[in-house]
Amino acid sequence: MNAPNVSLRGLDLAAEIDRLRRERNAVILAHYYQDPRIQDLADFVGDSLDLSRKAASTDADVIAFCGVRFMAETAKILSPDKIVVLPDMAAGCSLEDSCPPDRFKAFREAHPDHIALTYINCSAAVKALSDIIVTSSSAETILAQLPRDQKIIFGPDKNLGGYLARKTGRDMLLWPGVCIVHEAFSETELLKLKAQHPGAPVLAHPECPGHILDHADLVGSTRAILDYALSSPSDVMIVATEPHIIHQMEKAAPHKIFIGAPGADGNCNCNMCPYMALNTMEKLYVALRDLEPRIELPEDLRLAAKTSLDRMLEMAGRTVGQGDVGRPVFSGD
Repeated sequence: MNAPNVSLRGLDLAAEIDRLRRERNAVILAHYYQDPRIQDLADFVGDSLDLSRKAASTDADVIAFCGVRFMAETAKILSPDKIVVLPDMAAGCSLEDSCPPDRFKAFREAHPDHIALTYINCSAAVKALSDIIVTSSSAETILAQLPRDQKIIFGPDKNLGGYLARKTGRDMLLWPGVCIVHEAFSETELLKLKAQHPGAPVLAHPECPGHILDHADLVGSTRAILDYALSSPSDVMIVATEPHIIHQMEKAAPHKIFIGAPGADGNCNCNMCPYMALNTMEKLYVALRDLEPRIELPEDLRLAAKTSLDRMLEMAGRTVGQGDVGRPVFSGD
């Protein structure tokens, strides 16, 4: 892991990052959950699907990915000729950690008549063991294209899988992983907050457990949450996802009030992602300066993982009702 050192003192980090971006022909991609300073200097800010598409289409020589490791791996899988750097290689994900490849492989082998529809919050090795990758914004669209009698394993997020199963009526085997950020929201404290702000809609990410989603006016991806917040006539909204997305909301709609949903004690930082927080301006500067730490993947693993990602990118662009519903798009073997 690269770390800032004493030589960085006194540097105008934003200016230096901008200089290195030009010199390296680099693009900086940032997730909505990143520090606002990183969001503000990024070339592109988005959710997992947005960032996957951007990584696949960029003509930059270097991708500086300000997110977590599985996101940077996705960029490398889709752009193998690019240098992909992650400011802090320790920026992992609790969902990825919950799903070791050896255990997932054994689970798949125990259910050979199921396909694996796997959330993008997983390692490259798990992507390689999967049939189709989904994001929270693409999962429902992709599910609608699969035959109703197709048996499905959904992992690693049981909350997202459970939400999809309830909404679509699909019966899926769920891997028992959770996001530690979205698990931290308190139903009791949320109800108190709703009472304090009657009429304020609740916007929730589907990684939240069902007892939080039950009180949501919108359940959607980070992109869907942002779009709803900007288009809603409401002046006050409660946001049940990682609170750094509120930075984009406040920039786009400064006249509105966005309140982060509370944790168990009603006033904690437990809903801030500790992995996303590992990326800092200092580490981004060092990563661009040294082109380290780099994401590197064995070619056989990359190609195997790319198959499931390519299916996602193909299917996510389809519209239900255009002849795709129920049409198999892969052999499943």
